[in-house]
Amino acid sequence: SSGINAEYGVIKMMCFDWNSNGSHDLIGSCLTTLAELEEARPGKAWALVHPKKKSKRGYRHSGQVVLEEMEVKREYTFLEYIQGGCELNFVVGIDFTGSNGHPQDPTSLHFIGGRTPNQYTQAITAVGNVIQDYDSDQLYPAYGFGAKLPPTWSVSHQFSLNGDPNNPDCHGIAGILGAYHQCINSVQLYGPTNASPIVGSVAKMAREALHQQQAKEYYILLLITDGILTDMEQTIHMIIEASELPMSIIIVGVGDADFEDMERLDSDDKLLSLGSRVAKRDIVQFVPFRDFKNVSITKLASAVLEEIPEQLCGFYNARL
Repeated sequence: SSGINAEYGVIKMMCFDWNSNGSHDLIGSCLTTLAELEEARPGKAWALVHPKKKSKRGYRHSGQVVLEEMEVKREYTFLEYIQGGCELNFVVGIDFTGSNGHPQDPTSLHFIGGRTPNQYTQAITAVGNVIQDYDSDQLYPAYGFGAKLPPTWSVSHQFSLNGDPNNPDCHGIAGILGAYHQCINSVQLYGPTNASPIVGSVAKMAREALHQQQAKEYYILLLITDGILTDMEQTIHMIIEASELPMSIIIVGVGDADFEDMERLDSDDKLLSLGSRVAKRDIVQFVPFRDFKNVSITKLASAVLEEIPEQLCGFYNARL
């Protein structure tokens, strides 16, 4: 891997010993410049130095990077992709499990009618108000999971908030909130907390976007939940599959539950893995809502969306 600070700035090349679990070991690194690379002939070598070994007596290097051939590729920025016509397709998934508390109870995470909008409403508003500027049709699929639905009162792990099973689209952020507020009074909160059906559904949408020649659609799923996922292993499997698709997942944890296991999905330190399978890239950002209770809601939006530009560019630039 390498990084360029400027067009003719310093390039740091880092060489790792690959491990299937995603925890790769650094062999060493070296510095060069784009100008030096362009002038170099095949066979030129750079010594790989490990920072923890370089001070040892007699240590020279841990190997060499040898130039065979070089090609300069243009990588586009997030703004360039947006200006080129790429749209962010926003999808919402809301936790309707019983652990949220009865919606009529003022202590419920789904309580509507208090002075302050509940955490679900605040999270949808904060994230949606930013993403809506990058989506021209303003139509957003919105789902719930973990509730019993009338008239049969059977449990559903993916249902349309607007009550239309054939068309889950809501118009604008106000449309999502209106559908949510109406839905919360017409279903029975139940369980378990299974998110994999919605992740799989959005992955299917994103897979269809792969057939397009240009970078036209990138999907962002906002999942809001009050606890640890019951189907964690299946959700990890779905996320690993989705890491090859034009999509990202934002998970906001509401309430006071212990979300330690959810942090595993946000693989900032090493790529998410399950058995021998490893994600192609990091596509999940998890944040607990309680960390933003006493600050501006725009801080929440900044925190959950900060990785989206890099994730989008990483996906499309890799396909150039």
